[in-house]
Amino acid sequence: MNPPTASAVLSLLVGALEKSVITEPEQLLVVQTDKSGQFSEGAPLCIVEATGTEDVVAVLKIASETATPVVTRGGGSGLAGGAIGGPGEIVLSLAKMNRIKEISVDDRWAVVEAGVINLDLNNAAREQGLWFAPDPASRHWSTVGGNIATNAGGLLCVKYGVTREAVLQLTVVLADGEIVQFGHQTVKGVSGFDLAALMVGSEGTLGVITEARVALKPLDPNPVWTISGLAADIQLATKSVEETVRQGRQPAILELMDAPSVQHVARYLGLEEMPGQSAQLIAQTDGAAAAGEAQAIAQIWRDCGLDVEVGQDREDLLHFRRSMHPAMETVGQVLIEDIAVPRSRLGEMFAEIRRIEKEFNVEIPTVAHAGDGNLHPNFIYQGDSVPALIWDAADAMFRYAVSLGGTLTGEHGVGLLKRRWLEDELGPVQWKIHWGIKKLFDPQGILNPGKVFDPRLTEMSASNEEFVAKQNHRD
Repeated sequence: MNPPTASAVLSLLVGALEKSVITEPEQLLVVQTDKSGQFSEGAPLCIVEATGTEDVVAVLKIASETATPVVTRGGGSGLAGGAIGGPGEIVLSLAKMNRIKEISVDDRWAVVEAGVINLDLNNAAREQGLWFAPDPASRHWSTVGGNIATNAGGLLCVKYGVTREAVLQLTVVLADGEIVQFGHQTVKGVSGFDLAALMVGSEGTLGVITEARVALKPLDPNPVWTISGLAADIQLATKSVEETVRQGRQPAILELMDAPSVQHVARYLGLEEMPGQSAQLIAQTDGAAAAGEAQAIAQIWRDCGLDVEVGQDREDLLHFRRSMHPAMETVGQVLIEDIAVPRSRLGEMFAEIRRIEKEFNVEIPTVAHAGDGNLHPNFIYQGDSVPALIWDAADAMFRYAVSLGGTLTGEHGVGLLKRRWLEDELGPVQWKIHWGIKKLFDPQGILNPGKVFDPRLTEMSASNEEFVAKQNHRD
């Protein structure tokens, strides 16, 4: 039986969802890319703007019956190319599924649709004396569903964890259109495997998350304190991070900016350039003991040789750190990367980035969620696409990070950009387990195909399995 034509699939979608199906070229062009700067090879079949779980069910049933690939998309703020639509694909947009369905003060949770903007949830929670801890840099436009699909992090992870720690329960539509709930309403729950945790960070490859029950925290009435330290070189800065952790201090934020980053941001904000090769550490403390904790951290940094200042509610210092991305946009095209290493290896990783800069003659200003060991190297280049030289430099960086016991991605996800290195980190046994889980949830391979898993490796895996099956049959 011949597969249905594109026009036949479109007819089925329009018949089921009427005006929710979009085929205008200018709108299709938007979903061919995301904040990573990567572009697909061509326009997708269409965009479907879902307004509820029932719409998602309808799309996936049609997709399953016609073997049509589906790419789920939220705010388009991803940095790994994980929600880019390509030829023959349905882009399933959840942006209009933006209702906050419940906020429970008694149980400290919120039930939200996947398209709710992170900041909108936080603003609504604050009206009830609560807040949502996941704090990605894209919180002004990224969606809660997207945060969950990539296990997004942010500045507050060092104390409050990544998005996974906030997820209690998920409503998921499987590849065949079946609705299932993973997780629990309770704080604790260990009956069965933790399939909600499995969905977190799955990047749309296992199912479509349509609703989430997420944990909220009570607002802290105490003032926050901010500590800023200038270090003569990056090794002093990383040593200060190690000492802060070793001495048991618990800041809510612990950020590091290398000297090139500091200079770029200072120029962007119209400030005087910092002296010499100064790196900057920024920490923030909260809670009832915030003042004492800030002073203790400041003393650790002074003992390490940093020039330190401490202040209450110094949002100007955090604004300096948050200005990194717009500062980079003014100097050229930027490939924003996302590796993580053990905190004790931060100094080694920064030193390797400096070495890679010299070897490949590229500029890589780097900031870090230092309390997590999560670095964001920014590869600056010119032109419309990432040059091969930049990928060669990134390859050297990824391999070194993994050799230190680190990972390819701390919070951005694998998407398109890093799939070629995934098996190098996981190893062949883990990779095979991952691919087996993918096939269990998505036997036709219609959910976000080509993302996370390199097609060349999956084709090899399929060929090997076919060969083994033939051998077993012959025996």
